[in-house]
Amino acid sequence: MRIAISADDSNGLDSVVSPHFGRCPYYILADLEGQEVQAVQVVDNPYRGQHAPGRVPGFIHSQGVHVMLTGGMGGRAIGFFEQYGIEAVTAASGTVRHALEGYLGGQLRGAQPCRESREHAAVPAEGEYEQDEVGRLREEAEMLQRQLDEVAARLDKLGK
Repeated sequence: MRIAISADDSNGLDSVVSPHFGRCPYYILADLEGQEVQAVQVVDNPYRGQHAPGRVPGFIHSQGVHVMLTGGMGGRAIGFFEQYGIEAVTAASGTVRHALEGYLGGQLRGAQPCRESREHAAVPAEGEYEQDEVGRLREEAEMLQRQLDEVAARLDKLGK
């Protein structure tokens, strides 16, 4: 099985999962046999900065991927993956290794359209997505803060 994970850097299994499926700079492709990672490949997102419906799902399909893990994606992308027979999974976070472990352990399942997709009916206006590094990093920091808050709440619950 081949799993693709959206990534913000090119550090393989130690890469940080990108919250943006279509706008991430890299995809980490992990080839698995059962639960074991057999090979890892880093590929550039050829459509970064050229975000258009269907392009990236088509590229991921051409890579022989069975599952796409990411922080978030729009409803149209989820639909394209369904058409290709690729399982789309959102809410991945942390490192690529952590996301893979979550998926393989059954804790990471399903795909929900991201907030942007719901607010804009999955059809973003031209230039609506931030194209600069600062905007992308600010959004990533907000996502990480939400994740930290969730982990802190779980820790509080376990401590009581």
